[in-house]
Amino acid sequence: MTIKILLVILFFGVMLGVGLYSRRHALSVAGFVLGGRNVGPWLTAFAYGTSYFSAVVFVGYAGQFGWKYGLASTWIGIGNALIGSLLAWVLLGRRTRIMTNHLSAATMPDFFGKRYQSHSLKIVASAIIFVFMIPYTASVYNGLSRLFGMAFDIPYTACVIAMAVLTGAYVILGGYMATAINDFIQGIIMLFGIVAVITAVLNGQGGFYTAVQKLAEFPSETAPTLGQAGAYTSFFGPDPVNLLGVIILTSLGTWGLPQMVHKFYTIKSEKTINTGTIVSTAFAFVVAGGSYYLGGFGRLFDSPAVRAQDGAVIYDGVIPNMLSTLPDILLGIVVVLVLSASMSTLSSLVLTSSSTLTLDFLKGTFMKNMDEKRQMLIMRLLIVFFIGISVALALNPPTFIAQLMGISWGAMAGSFLAPFLYGLYWRRVSKAAVWASFFTGVALTVGNIFFKFIQSPINAGALAMILGLIVVPLVTLITKPVDKEYTEGLFSSYEEVVMVPQKSSLTFKNKKWQDFAGETAKKNIYS
Repeated sequence: MTIKILLVILFFGVMLGVGLYSRRHALSVAGFVLGGRNVGPWLTAFAYGTSYFSAVVFVGYAGQFGWKYGLASTWIGIGNALIGSLLAWVLLGRRTRIMTNHLSAATMPDFFGKRYQSHSLKIVASAIIFVFMIPYTASVYNGLSRLFGMAFDIPYTACVIAMAVLTGAYVILGGYMATAINDFIQGIIMLFGIVAVITAVLNGQGGFYTAVQKLAEFPSETAPTLGQAGAYTSFFGPDPVNLLGVIILTSLGTWGLPQMVHKFYTIKSEKTINTGTIVSTAFAFVVAGGSYYLGGFGRLFDSPAVRAQDGAVIYDGVIPNMLSTLPDILLGIVVVLVLSASMSTLSSLVLTSSSTLTLDFLKGTFMKNMDEKRQMLIMRLLIVFFIGISVALALNPPTFIAQLMGISWGAMAGSFLAPFLYGLYWRRVSKAAVWASFFTGVALTVGNIFFKFIQSPINAGALAMILGLIVVPLVTLITKPVDKEYTEGLFSSYEEVVMVPQKSSLTFKNKKWQDFAGETAKKNIYS
């Protein structure tokens, strides 16, 4: 217990120290929200990866989907790396940085408002973010507190409140730069921690081969492989269709989540894009792939601790139960690992919500003459307000962690993904198409909560994203586009010529000049 407590105290001390150090970067709105658009490659890459994965993934998703799909759940982590990280950086990174800088947009609603020339779109987008960020934040508190309760036997309420206070403290002090630096430190912990945990858990089951043999003996509990042995160790698992829904939600969803896309706004240089693409993809392979791979062995740890009175599986208890048998030093590492994953995500969520509500909802709508000093004060107050609401929800969570996150991701990514992606590439996208995407994402996700026309909120969220990608081009083709002259000027930002060293970009020289230079060189040599 002493070791665990010392590790947690050290972790807390470092986080607060970074917050104090970063205060000098948070003296203006641009510094507080964007780090001055001057965040380096490694900080940006780790900020993206650590905001992606939290206790929701490690405790909630790995436990639930590892139990349902066995080792095939590792495909979720692979999808997160290839689609949610690699393709996101390649397709969105550079264009997002260029266009948001050209528009002077600091948030996603600000992008929608300026890109599509609509203040109403900006207001509605900020409302969607504020409302649906809350269940996501609550799910992070929920997962983190379950693990804390297992490791320290501390009441759930105390865990939630302690995490809220600490997260609020360092975000309020240092803004985005404090979040980015802490994300880097937390990311290093996550990389080493997940490898150590997987090794220890599998060794406790007699090693990799023995653990796989044991898992292969379990008969499938779901169609279409109902009753078949070996389904949980097969290539695509017992239920490939629903597995695909999870992969779509958790991988493609990042393209439309404000707290993820926001990382591209802060990119410093071309080097940041190149490094960020490689590092964030490798990070996702290790952390997400490792988490789901670990969860795939969850059935080997079946016990009364993961069963309700009626025999139903308590998915949120699967991973904590797996880890409860670890030595104290490893358990301490696990606690710090999940703390790292969760606090990085929490800080990103509260910063996104407070800045969105201040800059996109209050400023220019209810408080038209808001100076920079007042904006900073209101953002900090809203961080406290947002944390308070999410804590209240976390203390009385309505469903499993995975369901909370599915609702949040489905609504936001279902609303924003298509108009954001198309808006970076296609001049023709209309304002009506953006409204149609907002309506589709929110209506499908919220309607499914009450009417349950799709059994899984995960699949509902995945469907909302796919429908958005279909709805936006269809509505665009039959409605009036945004002013052509305005969009031409906007997209001209991609064509601006910049001077770079040849070591960064190879160029072809003029052929006549090359011939002339060659002949001159020959004359000089012979003379």
